[in-house]
Amino acid sequence: MRLGIRLLALSTISVATLSITSVGASALTPALDHGPVCAEQEAHHDSGASARGGHGPDTREVSSAEQERIAARTRALLAKKGTTSAKSAAAAASIPVYVHVMAGRNGAGDVTASQITQQIQVLNRTYAGAESGAAANTGFTFSLAGTDRFYNDTWHRDGASTTYRKQTRKGGANALNIWLVDFSYLGVATFPWDYSRNPGIDGIRVQYSSLPGGSTANYNLGETATHEAGHWLGLYHTFQGGCTATNDEVADTPAQGSATNGCPTGRDSCSRPGLDPIHNYMDYSYDSCYTQFTPGQSARMSQMWTAYRS
Repeated sequence: MRLGIRLLALSTISVATLSITSVGASALTPALDHGPVCAEQEAHHDSGASARGGHGPDTREVSSAEQERIAARTRALLAKKGTTSAKSAAAAASIPVYVHVMAGRNGAGDVTASQITQQIQVLNRTYAGAESGAAANTGFTFSLAGTDRFYNDTWHRDGASTTYRKQTRKGGANALNIWLVDFSYLGVATFPWDYSRNPGIDGIRVQYSSLPGGSTANYNLGETATHEAGHWLGLYHTFQGGCTATNDEVADTPAQGSATNGCPTGRDSCSRPGLDPIHNYMDYSYDSCYTQFTPGQSARMSQMWTAYRS
């Protein structure tokens, strides 16, 4: 199972010790004064130790060889569909969004309808490139297709996540399912190339207090969902692979040696050209620092959509 997860850890976790198979019912409640980071279950990554406040690894390791295999599979699927990379770069879609509120029996985490509406607005604003003059309009739009609410303490804490996702997920490969939970992460995302193997768990899990107006300091403007939806649409982190030529496979996002914490203007963690893209939604900056996807990321999302979700 390949997931992209933003981790809220209470102390620094070494790469060697991170091996998470599931988040059980006793998952930690996020500490609001600690910076969250991304993490990925069942694997490790060596570039995330300083990510989002220095609280541990970010995503599972995706080797350059695996990236090549995924890229080759994507090219083959595009060719099979008679679509060139140039044509798919213009692909876009209206994405139905199903929001599943996983509240506790006492109502904990039962976010308001207004917060959900605001979250959809954030997705539409960020994917339209409306937060910066340098941002790309990806062409993807999001519409709320349905909301359901469950009052189950285990599910609220992300226990039995495979079960509850398979029982509640709606729509096909083109539908974004968002489960709002209270766990020790900011978010979890599946990649589009994994949908065919396990469609029942496809989507993103998001810490409910990261929605607009939530209580997670520095990460309560709704940008967690933007970041995780980027993974769901096929983007790697901007620091994928570290300071390498391959990096995230997007030419207009400068390579990074490590993830960003906060909003450090002028940060340059890699000897390759360009400053770190700290304002990019696929870095680990504060929500208030995020302002853009690049044209290259927009093209990649369209290619992945055409290959795996259309």
